[in-house]
Amino acid sequence: MIIPAFNEADALPEVLAGLARQNPDHDIVVVDDGSTDGTAIVAREAGATCLRLPFNLGIGGALRLGFRYAVEQGYDRAYQFDADGQHDASQVEALLAGLDDADMVIGSRFMGARDYRVGRSRGMAMALLRSLVRLICGQAFTDTSSGFRAFRRPLLELFATEYPVEYMESVEALVLAVRRGFTVCEVPVVMHDRAGGKASNRNLRLAYHFVRLLIVLVAGGTSRGRRAAS
Repeated sequence: MIIPAFNEADALPEVLAGLARQNPDHDIVVVDDGSTDGTAIVAREAGATCLRLPFNLGIGGALRLGFRYAVEQGYDRAYQFDADGQHDASQVEALLAGLDDADMVIGSRFMGARDYRVGRSRGMAMALLRSLVRLICGQAFTDTSSGFRAFRRPLLELFATEYPVEYMESVEALVLAVRRGFTVCEVPVVMHDRAGGKASNRNLRLAYHFVRLLIVLVAGGTSRGRRAAS
């Protein structure tokens, strides 16, 4: 399991405790993304492996390091889990079960009757991203920005070197996986509000990253690449 964390010392203890209760046999890797609080101390005290970055690279850079570690350690499967308390450890089993039929599984907040609410502006932005991803990938997804995901080794190997590093990287990573010929599916999951810390981007910065993402996706066109042999 890969947990990118930036100044999440408040929320991380309960997150790690919940994972240990629900999935005691899973190896936990926390990637401390240049935190200035006690994130690394909390991770180590909980018995997790802690990889420390000397300065903040953002979630994409932290995840790329986590994927590289998973590949180097020989893991066949791994999953991404947020450090802020939004993800529910009881949902991990359903996420991993999806890997029986897919290379990447996305835990969706919006499938079925899931009651996860977002603000109007954010909802409109997410709807636009869903439409654009459907156009590019030829496949519809209900939650393109979910950070609760599981991966099989061939995709871990790709993301260890090519995972997008800019903010809102989750959408780019989804498109990259589909373009390279990997099978991606969604499963319904429960998610919660943040338990601690604070979101890294707001207002103008968020708008900038959203526009940048749209440009990147449109510039990439709708063509699909060929999956590398594994």
